[in-house]
Amino acid sequence: MHADRVYHSRLRRQRMLGNQMQGGLGTPGALSHAYVQHPPLRCDIPDTRGLFYDDANKFLIAPTADRILYWKIAPPIPSGPPNSDPVNEGPVLSVRYSLDHKVIGIQRSRHEIEFRNRETGETCSKKCRADSETILGFFWTDCPTCDVILVKTSGLDLLSYESQSHAFRLVESKKFNVSWYLYTHESRLILLASGMQCTIFTGYQFSAGGIVKIPKFEMMMSKTEANNKPVLAADDVHIVTVYGRIYCLQLDRVSMSLNLYRFYRDAIVQQCALPTYSSRIAVSAVDNIIMVHQIDAKVVILYDVSLDSYAPVSAPLPLLVRGLPSNSRQGSETADSQYSTYGGTIYGDGWNFLIPDLICDAENGLLWRLHLDLEAIAASSSDAPLILEFLQRRKSDPSMVKMICLAIVRTIILERRPVTTVAKAMDVVLDSYSRLMKMGGGLPGVRQIHEQSQRLGGQLVEDSHVISQGTSPGPTVSPSVNPDQAGGIANRSAQGNSGVDHGIDRATLNTSSDSDEITNVSGVTSQVTSGYQTSDAINKRQQVVGEDSRPLSSGTTMQYGQHAGSVAISPIEMFQSVFALVEDEMMGDPAYLTAVIMEFLRSASKAGLKAPPNLYVMMATLLARSNRYSEIQLFVSNKILEPSKELAMQLMELGQQHSPTRKLGLDMLRERSLHHDYVAALLQDGYYLEALRHARKYKVITVQPTLFLEKAVASNSAQNLATVLSFFCEFTPSFKTTSDFGRYRHILSEMV
Repeated sequence: MHADRVYHSRLRRQRMLGNQMQGGLGTPGALSHAYVQHPPLRCDIPDTRGLFYDDANKFLIAPTADRILYWKIAPPIPSGPPNSDPVNEGPVLSVRYSLDHKVIGIQRSRHEIEFRNRETGETCSKKCRADSETILGFFWTDCPTCDVILVKTSGLDLLSYESQSHAFRLVESKKFNVSWYLYTHESRLILLASGMQCTIFTGYQFSAGGIVKIPKFEMMMSKTEANNKPVLAADDVHIVTVYGRIYCLQLDRVSMSLNLYRFYRDAIVQQCALPTYSSRIAVSAVDNIIMVHQIDAKVVILYDVSLDSYAPVSAPLPLLVRGLPSNSRQGSETADSQYSTYGGTIYGDGWNFLIPDLICDAENGLLWRLHLDLEAIAASSSDAPLILEFLQRRKSDPSMVKMICLAIVRTIILERRPVTTVAKAMDVVLDSYSRLMKMGGGLPGVRQIHEQSQRLGGQLVEDSHVISQGTSPGPTVSPSVNPDQAGGIANRSAQGNSGVDHGIDRATLNTSSDSDEITNVSGVTSQVTSGYQTSDAINKRQQVVGEDSRPLSSGTTMQYGQHAGSVAISPIEMFQSVFALVEDEMMGDPAYLTAVIMEFLRSASKAGLKAPPNLYVMMATLLARSNRYSEIQLFVSNKILEPSKELAMQLMELGQQHSPTRKLGLDMLRERSLHHDYVAALLQDGYYLEALRHARKYKVITVQPTLFLEKAVASNSAQNLATVLSFFCEFTPSFKTTSDFGRYRHILSEMV
């Protein structure tokens, strides 16, 4: 019986959330928490030589024999034709535009990079010694001391670009052995792998604030049964930026776990190990959620690292394609054999995952963007406070998040969940809005949170990733060299140490409490509460973060409400979209709704927020409906029901059945100095002489004299009528010139 109640409860919640799952590649109606939206960007242009992604500029690049075609990849995914630039003929291993878009860098071979001025067409080249070193890749930076970082097997060359002469000057060389490297634009962080197992890492962050060298560290790898020492591949390491914090995810294929490292200026700390259940995975980041794709099982596991437990957000579920024509559903087939009319297979061999939330189907020339299905995630959880916390951390679609949160609160009230559960939900919603107000973001899009102050500085520049090299005439690269990182993602599964791996960087709101300081672009530090604790076992294996450690933070900025809005819900919105809508359905149980409103008022008071006056009106009405008039008096006297004109007028209306309650309303009007309303209320009750005295005392001239005169005539007292006439002749001298004066003076003479 309990299971049936839970089942029907979830069905009701899904209906209220409007959660109608669109057709995807899975079984019709199958639940999914992540999806890609059809149609994708089609980039299958004939005669192109592979696809590259330049995430510094968000360009998807497709070179031809003599041109560079590129699309600007920004939400939404473009649908028009690409832009293009002429270039010299030759092999292309990678392409990166400068941050100001004035220069194109093209890696022609493992020993040469060509730079082309887009305005003049002038070119120059940087070469390395072919007998002793190899170029692994390059990237542009906004570091004040250099413009281009050249990554070689012998170390780093920091180059400065001189625009007038279109030449590059060597600023500094950093010498050390490099097997392969990772670099991401949003983190501005480069990791250089070395050692027999490629597990020893040297790191730098090149940003507008300068150069920061992070401590050398070693990643842990489990030993095989034969005690062999496996070599760590670039494919198995991912740089991830979530909540403005930089992490590194390292796949341990032997233990099938994903080690999560957090970067500080003076230490690298392993936070936890996430189970992967497979040795074939990919990683993405969407709206501060880490997606771990299980390639073989064709499912996605979601992680929210802001939680203390590092538990998955939900069970593993398939990735769907939304927006396909209804006749393209393949519901009768299994997930492994499904083939959609879009022209590809879910988690096909040609799928390459790009930073942070893109998927390129290199075989079919398609580019997809990953999305979270927040409605499905909300509908799949019965823990309302927990899911509300999760939703309040999301920023990608504020209006949708707000709608879902309001629907959840309405649902738990209509389902008459325990008041303690509803109270926790109220705390989550109002605490979120209170934090927004304290940061000055009461209006949508007003507040820019401290993302700028969270980075070591500047903007980050990630290597373009070669997605499909195609028939590029570039030479084959040995496993110890990184052919992808400057260019590629194409054949990483076949080349263990190839490629600048797809780091996942997305600079967002830093809600972390696990750091002591963060540094902004100019180097000014701001304090953040310390919080996270790692296990003893992890601390023994990793460097311990000191009290003065500063977390390495991301470099891009993002407003609190990414789409000119905020997910935070104000008390007024709570009244309008929750209480006002559930009141009619709760008529049969006013005591429960009263208890819920009491918890809301408690939560609002704790958060330092004012409840809307109409909520007090509703509460007084509910109490009166239960004949709890004594509690109304108690709540008014103790200011639990906040005094307002709306409440006073409602108390007077309720007082038609209970005179002490009406007096509460009258007294509230007087105490609030609402003199016109107080005089009108006294007059309505027949106390016109008292109303006159109050009008004289507070100079109330807005009440029509005829109302007083009619009351005096109705009393059949000539003395009272004479008093009222005398008052208005003195109080309003122009009254003597009106027709009312003559008429009521005639009535008075007849009465005498």
